[in-house]
Amino acid sequence: MKLAVALAVLSVVVLGVVAFQALSQELNLRTMKIRTVEIFAEIKNKEAAVVEVKTKIQKLKLELTSATTKIEELNKKKAEAQKPIDGIATQLEKCNAAKENHEKNKIELENAMAQLTSEHEEAKLKAEEESQLLKHQILDRDLAICAFVDPAKSEGLKLCGMSEAAN
Repeated sequence: MKLAVALAVLSVVVLGVVAFQALSQELNLRTMKIRTVEIFAEIKNKEAAVVEVKTKIQKLKLELTSATTKIEELNKKKAEAQKPIDGIATQLEKCNAAKENHEKNKIELENAMAQLTSEHEEAKLKAEEESQLLKHQILDRDLAICAFVDPAKSEGLKLCGMSEAAN
């Protein structure tokens, strides 16, 4: 009987240990199920976030391609607008060069005109001096001739500017 009691105690102890082990494993399984559900929820949330990020990336790619095409179009328009500006710039350079040439010619002509004017004035003064000299010489000659004019003849008196009454 001792053996039966020992065997009964031993079987109760083994049964208790097995029950404890079973209860422990049930709690572990329950915890793992809860963790798995939580992990699956996190995975779904992360998958949703990944899908959302992918859609944002696709939207950004579309915006980037549209922005790139707009930039290309604007660059083309800029290049087209730059062509006339470059043409105008070359025309402006040509006009400025022509203007400088004309200004140089104008200055040269003004200098030549001033020189001609001064030469003309000098020639005019010289001609006036010569004219005065010639007038003086003619007057002296006429006076010398008038000194020899016969007062009896009226023609000579008229040429000399003498009146007949002065005689």
